[in-house]
Amino acid sequence: RKAMANARSFRLRIRSVKNIAQVTRALQAVSASKVRKAMQAMLQTRPYATKAWQVLNHIAGQPGRASLHPLLTPRAEDHNELVVLITGDRGLAGAYTTNIVRYALHRFNSSPIPVSYIAVGRKGRDMLLRRRKNVIAEFSSLPAAPSFADVSAIGRLAVEEFLSGRVDRVYLVYTDFQNMVKQVPTIKQLLPLELGASEDRVVRFDTTKTAPATYIYEPGEAEILDEIVPRFTALQVYQAILESLASEHAARMVAMKNATDSATELASALQLEYNKARQQGITSEILDIVGGAEALA
Repeated sequence: RKAMANARSFRLRIRSVKNIAQVTRALQAVSASKVRKAMQAMLQTRPYATKAWQVLNHIAGQPGRASLHPLLTPRAEDHNELVVLITGDRGLAGAYTTNIVRYALHRFNSSPIPVSYIAVGRKGRDMLLRRRKNVIAEFSSLPAAPSFADVSAIGRLAVEEFLSGRVDRVYLVYTDFQNMVKQVPTIKQLLPLELGASEDRVVRFDTTKTAPATYIYEPGEAEILDEIVPRFTALQVYQAILESLASEHAARMVAMKNATDSATELASALQLEYNKARQQGITSEILDIVGGAEALA
């Protein structure tokens, strides 16, 4: 009876593990579909980001950069810093959220000046609040395929905090999507805008080698800067969100694949133990029958 009870418990566990494997396999398929869509959206922003960067870089390269626009002007002293931290709203993505939050805290916990945060994603917000960080705003429940209008408020808030003087430097922390198995936590200065080789991701988009172009601006540099600089700041945030979304879906797909493989291996091991327990029960019953027959004889 004990052996048969063990066999029943193994059978229930096998059924439970196989059900979990079905769920993780389905989540893996869903994440594979979402990561392809996120990659397409991410690639579609790159041509516009390249041209915006080229024009802005050319304008800011003119004499008197500090007087061109407030968002290009470094402060004499830094009294407060603001971090836009991009994470996800959902779990089951392995160490995706943990890695980016730890990366940000490792960088800014040692900062000698106060640091505040704008949390993009519920998971990152919860981790920051548990660590008693100053979260001044939270953006969550973004659409599955966010548009520029859906996230432009994040860039506007960062610009307002900088222009008002409440913060003197703004950083963007996100996960850079490189391929399906490699996503790298990344930090870059958002405000004041750093131009030149520091913007690796955008510079990397333009692979053509051409001579420096000559531009004629209408109606003028000041009007163009007032339009382009805040828009490009929001564009960096938008692009970082798309990078992070692709990274999150890729991390979830890999995590669900690993979970499915582990569940399959566990089900095989439990099946072996079930067979042993069942064979032991059958052997015990045969011995009882043989013993009873001998007693009757």
